[in-house]
Amino acid sequence: MGAAMRRIQAGNALSAFGLGFTVPYLYVYVAQVRDLGAGTAGAVLAVFAMAALVVLPFTGRVIDRRGPLPVLVGGALLASVGALAMGVSGSVPAAVLSATLLGAGTAVMQPALATMIVWCASPTTRTRAFATQFFLANLGLGVGGLIGGQLVDESRPGSFTLLFSIEAVMFLVLAGIALTVRLPRPGALVGVVPQDPQDAGDGAAGPGPGPGPGHVAGDGRGGGMRALLSHRAMLQLCVLGFVLFFACYGQFESGLAAYGTEAAGIDPSTLGIALAANTAVIVIAQFVVLRLVERRKRSRVIAAVGLIWALAWVIAGYAGLGHGSQLMATVAFISTYALFGLGEAMLSPTVAPLVADLAPASMVGQYNSAFALVKQLALAVGPAVGGPMGAALHGPYIVTFVLFSLGITALALRLGRQLTPVQDQPSLATASRVVVRHQPETGPEAALAPTR
Repeated sequence: MGAAMRRIQAGNALSAFGLGFTVPYLYVYVAQVRDLGAGTAGAVLAVFAMAALVVLPFTGRVIDRRGPLPVLVGGALLASVGALAMGVSGSVPAAVLSATLLGAGTAVMQPALATMIVWCASPTTRTRAFATQFFLANLGLGVGGLIGGQLVDESRPGSFTLLFSIEAVMFLVLAGIALTVRLPRPGALVGVVPQDPQDAGDGAAGPGPGPGPGHVAGDGRGGGMRALLSHRAMLQLCVLGFVLFFACYGQFESGLAAYGTEAAGIDPSTLGIALAANTAVIVIAQFVVLRLVERRKRSRVIAAVGLIWALAWVIAGYAGLGHGSQLMATVAFISTYALFGLGEAMLSPTVAPLVADLAPASMVGQYNSAFALVKQLALAVGPAVGGPMGAALHGPYIVTFVLFSLGITALALRLGRQLTPVQDQPSLATASRVVVRHQPETGPEAALAPTR
């Protein structure tokens, strides 16, 4: 890992640490501490998500034209202002405006950070770089949430102001670290082989579904979103990504939480233990899992995640619909979150690098932003659908998400047919280079080669 990558990862970890201080307590802060009511708290959370949906469609083009660094710094500064404003918000307009700034700032930081990682990693090291990013982000969120829980006091609004101030400072630290990073020029990316951008779309029927590691498509001039929308493999990956985020992250704090408390009788405090178990599995298993998946086909790894999550939903069904003891229901519910964490650890070195490998060299920002937009849509739709179902329709809720998880497996296997061998299994690129490097000489030149 080079100096630039180390700084990017450090900034990513510290900003996640700051987010961990406030994310678990935002609803309580607005509804109870500031006494603005549950309706306002819900509106603030909705505005936080909607702000991301508004800015992400424009973020990718700015990244590709101006580079990811100014976008990341601008987003971090915007998020810092939003966090500070949220810490002193005492009225509905102030809370909504603060959520808008905070949501927009954190949203544009995601594709900017992803693009910086792509620029600073070679095609063969992207898998490990994105796995490290996910590991550090979860570690930062977990530690931040743990420390924030010790500082927060609902009877003292000042304790929440402190939390939001710490979050704001962490965003400023991220901006400062980012400004010290020297990014390579996009044209100097390791392993880039120019290619007609129109070649990035038609799967087996044409020249290939797009660039893989060591084979990034050309400049994409004149293509823009039209080129992205004509890229069949990327579209399939976006559909798969929506289902992934809808069936997992979109249920964590809404449908699954409602199901656990209503159907399984889980104590609300147990939800925190379940989320901690999820984070612990990610932190402990990430690099063990990485060794297992980095030399396997990405499509099959994602397909396996679908099966693991289907099992997780079945166990959740037992927690709420079975007839075991309360202890067994609690253990089953926590196990559900742990299995989700295992699947997340498998996805982190798989999905984000695949987005980068599919992108033309000058459209990495737009591809990352498009995928971030899909994620945000899933996170907005997931609670709206899963929340009411989890609270009232317990059996249909479990069946629905078991089917969604099995759908992940089917979509992943279908996506695999659109990928080149190297896109699906990046380790093949390394193996092929080794074979070429050690290929024995043949022909007349071999007779002239020196012997030892």
